[in-house]
Amino acid sequence: MEISSADYIISNTDVKKCPTGNFPEYAFIGRSNVGKSSLINMLTGRKSLAMTSSTPGKTLLINHFLINKNWYIVDLPGYGFAKRGKKAQEDLRKIIEDYILEREQMSNLFVLIDSRLEPQKIDLDFVEWLGENTIPFTIIFTKTDKLKGRELKTNTEAFLDILRGQWEELPPYFISSSEKKTGQKEILNFIENINKKLKNKDNKNS
Repeated sequence: MEISSADYIISNTDVKKCPTGNFPEYAFIGRSNVGKSSLINMLTGRKSLAMTSSTPGKTLLINHFLINKNWYIVDLPGYGFAKRGKKAQEDLRKIIEDYILEREQMSNLFVLIDSRLEPQKIDLDFVEWLGENTIPFTIIFTKTDKLKGRELKTNTEAFLDILRGQWEELPPYFISSSEKKTGQKEILNFIENINKKLKNKDNKNS
């Protein structure tokens, strides 16, 4: 897939104020400082489409970006930023959960996992919650350029092995590096294939 246009549309904290219409949406979420904004910028080929910051947890809103005039990338708030107060954490949790559970246009949720770290309980708990709510999701391991080959395989397999013990079938997953553009083509092709299936389904129903 070639991205010819990527336009910021709206930011808000209420799923009911998200764009109307039936364009498919691909939402991105992960722990704070997982490299979400950098990944979105890498995928779209725009250096500053999504906000990047040296301060983790700066994304506090549901951000919609219209891609190629016919589908959206949605940048969701990061989860698990402990420095926020209890009320702020609860507000963020509600924003995230309301979007994921209520937004019918969401075609897939990309869950970003920092490949440099051993499996984190907060990521595993979030993935388990998605499974309990039958949410379609895909894993993207980020920052893979920071690791050597064997270390990368060890860390990713450690996370996947835990999932294998809990799931009958692993979710799709990708290896990515925003700096080296690793995974860009594969992730965009994955999105394109879902878009084609949705279009074929709509054509059959019309």
